[in-house]
Amino acid sequence: MSEFINNREQQTTTNLERQAKLKQIFTDLYNGKDVAEVKAYFDKALGKVTVAEISQLQHHEMEESGISKAEMQRIYSAHTEIFKGSIEEIQRSEKPEDLPGHPVHTFKLENQEINKLIKNQVQLHLEQFEKEDTDQNVYQLIGDCNLLFDIDKHYSRKENLLFPYLEKYGIFGPTKNMWRIDDYIRDAIKDAKHQLTNYNGSKLAVIDVVTYIIREVGDMIYREENILFPMALVNLTEDEWVKIAHESDEIGFCLTGPAEKWMPERKALDEKAISEGYIKMETGILSLKQLELLLNHLPVDITFIDEDDIVRYFSHGKERIFARTKAVIGRTVQNCHPPKSAHVVEELLEDFKSGKKDSEDFWIKFRDKYVYIRYFAVRDENAKYIGTLEFTQNIDPIQVIEGEKRILS
Repeated sequence: MSEFINNREQQTTTNLERQAKLKQIFTDLYNGKDVAEVKAYFDKALGKVTVAEISQLQHHEMEESGISKAEMQRIYSAHTEIFKGSIEEIQRSEKPEDLPGHPVHTFKLENQEINKLIKNQVQLHLEQFEKEDTDQNVYQLIGDCNLLFDIDKHYSRKENLLFPYLEKYGIFGPTKNMWRIDDYIRDAIKDAKHQLTNYNGSKLAVIDVVTYIIREVGDMIYREENILFPMALVNLTEDEWVKIAHESDEIGFCLTGPAEKWMPERKALDEKAISEGYIKMETGILSLKQLELLLNHLPVDITFIDEDDIVRYFSHGKERIFARTKAVIGRTVQNCHPPKSAHVVEELLEDFKSGKKDSEDFWIKFRDKYVYIRYFAVRDENAKYIGTLEFTQNIDPIQVIEGEKRILS
C-alpha cells in the first residue's frame, strides 16, 4: 500500500513539474521571447505534451493574463507552432469518427474542403493580386471571401454543439480561447471582403488581411484535429454524439455536408414522447403538448434563463432568427455568447438581479431582417428575481404597415 501511495505522489509531483515547465513556456512567450528559443526549451524539457495538458494550460493562463486581442493572436499562434508534431496521440480501441456521418467525420470533411479552397483558390488569387491589382483579381478574391465565410457554419456548430458538452466535463480551454480566435477569423474575412468591395488601392492592407486569414484558418484546422476533436472523442458519450449529429442540420454545414446519415451500431436514441399530462395555471389548463405548440406558434422567438443564468427553454418556431440548438439547454447564458459580448450580457443580468432595471430593448439589422430584441426580468409575486425572458422578433413586416385592415376585410 505504501508503495502505491509513493508512486501516486511521485506521479503527482511529475505532473506538477510538467505544468510548471509548460507555464514557463507561456510566460516566455508572453514576455516576447523568441519562438525558436522557446521551442528548443520545450523539446529539451518535455519533448511531448498531452491534449489535457494543453487544455489546462490554455484555460488557466489565458484567463489569468487578461491579454489584448493582438497578444492573444500572437501567443496562440506561437503555441501552435511549438506544439506541432509534439502532441501525444490518444490511444483508443474504437474510432467512431471514421464512420461517415459521425460529427467529427463531417468536421474533418469540411476541413478538407476549406483547405482545398485555401490552397487551390485563395493563395493562387492572392499571388495574382500581389502581382497586379486589376479588377479581375479583386473580384476573384471577393468570390473567395464569399465562399470562405461559409466557415461560419463550421465554427458555429463547434461553438454551439460541441463546446457545451466539453464544458459539462469541466473542459473550458477551447470554449474560452478557440471561440475568440474563431471570431478573429470571421472578422478578418469580413474585413477582407469590405476592403476588396471598396477597393481604393490599399494593396498592402488587403495582402496583410488575406495572408492572416490563410495562416489562421490553417492553424485552426490543426488545433481542431489534433487537440479539440481528440479531446471531445475521449470525453463525450455516444448518446451525446447522436444528439450533436441530430442538431447539426439546424446550423448547417460548410462547403460540403455529412457523407451519409450516421447510425451507431446500437439502436439510436428513441425520441421521448412528450407527456400528455396537464398543467393547471391561474387562467386556464393546458396539456404539455398544447403548451409547447402554442409557444412554438408565437410570432416571436422566446428564450428563458433561470436565476442562475442557466438556459432552461427556448421556443422552436418555423423560422428562428438566431440559431438555437438543444445543446444550449443547461448551459450558462454567458457561454452561449461570443467572449467579446459576454460582458454585455453579464451587465444586463446584474441590472435585472439588483432591481435596477426590469427590461431592456435592442434593435439591429441582421441579414435581410430588422430584428427587435427585448429582455424582461421575470419576478415572482414577492418581486424575487427568478430569471430573464428574451423576445426576438423580425419587425420588418410591421414597419411597412400603413392605413387600416379590419378583421372582416
